[in-house]
Amino acid sequence: MMFTVVAVSGAVGVGVLSSQAGDARGAGLAVGLALIPVPLVWWLYWWLDRYEPEPRRYKFAAFVWGGVFAVAISIGLEVWAATAWDLSDDVVASFVAPVVEESAKGLFFLLTFLRARRVLDGFVDGLVYAGLVGLGFAFVENIGYYAISYLGSPDLLVDGADGATTTFVVRGLFSPLAHPLFTSAIGISFGLAVLCRSRWVRVLVVTAGWAGAVLMHGLWNASVTFGGGVGFVVVYLALSVLLAGLAVVTVIIRSRQVRVLERSLSYMAQRGWIHPAELPYLSRFGYRRQARRHARREAGREAARVVRRYQRLGTEMAFVHDAVMTGRPVPAGVERTRALLAAMDDLRPDLVLPPAIRPLAAHRS
Repeated sequence: MMFTVVAVSGAVGVGVLSSQAGDARGAGLAVGLALIPVPLVWWLYWWLDRYEPEPRRYKFAAFVWGGVFAVAISIGLEVWAATAWDLSDDVVASFVAPVVEESAKGLFFLLTFLRARRVLDGFVDGLVYAGLVGLGFAFVENIGYYAISYLGSPDLLVDGADGATTTFVVRGLFSPLAHPLFTSAIGISFGLAVLCRSRWVRVLVVTAGWAGAVLMHGLWNASVTFGGGVGFVVVYLALSVLLAGLAVVTVIIRSRQVRVLERSLSYMAQRGWIHPAELPYLSRFGYRRQARRHARREAGREAARVVRRYQRLGTEMAFVHDAVMTGRPVPAGVERTRALLAAMDDLRPDLVLPPAIRPLAAHRS
């Protein structure tokens, strides 16, 4: 029910922003242009999340938080600040907006940390949620920018469809990852803070992440407002290098997840918690997909859903168990491991898997 209300509220907000374009064609163009990068960026974060997939409802909530609540909070506070302190648009954009918008987006992580800490348990989790919060925020914000450009912006020499398209090239094609990049500093900091035992270290890590997000956002906005063409290019290139470095680190950490998953599942097989023949169908994407297809072919859709559920439980149990065994702080780690194992045992009588794969004997105990 909550997500339905939030989604409806988001749709109303999108409609209000797009209506700035003044007519149905302009509104449709603004929404259509804003939608173009969304599937690709969403797929990028889905790919990063494949090994330890986060609950869909939380990923959806992250996107909606960015596109509804963070936008609403930001608009309200920025309008109030501009009015109360008689600030120019340039000052608001360069100095107020970065603080307000990153704080509004960061509230998602604070609430998640306080109410559902177990869904944030590392670098990749924080990065994925940050990307989706930033994507939702950018989607709705871009609708407003495209609508204004359609009507005619003082920063552009053209209006109508040409004006909206020109703004789309800058925001939708050349910088679709700007907001996800800014917010990634906050998301990663919360993901790492969960792993820290000291409360003061957690506060320090999160504060540093928030400051990094505000700094990147502020440099980006100020380069557009005050930096001229050269200033913008310098900041754009610097943030591009930072984004590339983040991508490299993320790929390295993601590859480590593969090794952790295989090591933990192998240990479970040795303990007799799972059958050794199940290992490839739990740890390798190609074989996981093959197992679901086999179950669907042999016993129907429900059997395929059982296999998918079993695979997700096994993956989650493997990562939780590894955290417990390596001494990393994880909320109720032992209890969660037992509960996940019990859930897998409940599914096992209905499990339909392909025959054992002989070439993967190295995975067997």
